[in-house]
Amino acid sequence: MIVCVLSVLVLVYNYDFFLDELSRPSWLKSTYSVSQLLIVKKVLFLLPLAGVILCVDYYKNANITTQKLIIVTTMLLFLLGLLFLFKNPLTEKRNALGPIYLLLLFLFVPKLLNSNVKSTLLLFVVMIIGFPLSQFLTHIDYGFDEILSNPSLLFAKNQLSEGYMSLNYDAFINIGVVMEHVEFDGLSYGYQLLSALLFFVPRSLWITKPDASGLIVGNHVIDHYNFYFANLSNPYIAEGYMNFGIIGIIVMAIILALSIVYFLTWLNSSNLFKKSIAFYFAMHLLFLLRGDFTNGFSYFIGTLIGLYILPNFIFKFYHFIFKQKL
Repeated sequence: MIVCVLSVLVLVYNYDFFLDELSRPSWLKSTYSVSQLLIVKKVLFLLPLAGVILCVDYYKNANITTQKLIIVTTMLLFLLGLLFLFKNPLTEKRNALGPIYLLLLFLFVPKLLNSNVKSTLLLFVVMIIGFPLSQFLTHIDYGFDEILSNPSLLFAKNQLSEGYMSLNYDAFINIGVVMEHVEFDGLSYGYQLLSALLFFVPRSLWITKPDASGLIVGNHVIDHYNFYFANLSNPYIAEGYMNFGIIGIIVMAIILALSIVYFLTWLNSSNLFKKSIAFYFAMHLLFLLRGDFTNGFSYFIGTLIGLYILPNFIFKFYHFIFKQKL
């Protein structure tokens, strides 16, 4: 109940923000700061999902009564409605929608993902068909009001096929661009990584904050190959090479391996919140490895806060005030 109330308060307090995200075409830059976007979209808008996890966990209680079952089911449906309101192709990008919707499958239909074969097949279908196809909504040139008044806009300008012919899978070739960038400008020696590790520091306070590696790659191809936009990806291994060369690749690989092993312990725990975060991390790896690291890292930390740290803080605060567990 507390999570439901807090989720509603999040919607009410950020209603103007929500309407702006819903009505803003993909090409139009948000009027809100990067910090606001990260806090609201990646942290606060995930509260309904935390409530969904709590409801699913409650279903496992063998002593649940019919009355409680009805109440929990009602709250679950309400939270799912809020979640889809916050997290849909018109308000969120594919890097977040994929892990969130797959996590819902993991929670409600775990048999679809209980083997390597099933998981691989599902991810293959999602990446080859679903990921490019969803671009006609996540990257549409029109706002919600325009689509509502003229639904035919969804099928204008080859929107359905554009995702299959655009540079969604540009990461591999950018490794070569990073190598050339290092040849021209030298290694960063960790300075560029600060844009990821200190992502929470606003650029208004840190004027000389380093750029994300994807922007560096984009500016390189603009300067040397007359490219026309700088919003590019940069693979995880290239991030290591850009900062520390071959040693950076090895170190980044070790860090990734240790992170995976750590989250495997969460996946095998009895805590459904930990299991959910571990599964989310596994799905998020597709975006993290594609890069760039600044976005991949900051988005996951935001999710970790919104889906695990914040709910646990709420539960402990409730227990401290009312001397009883939720």
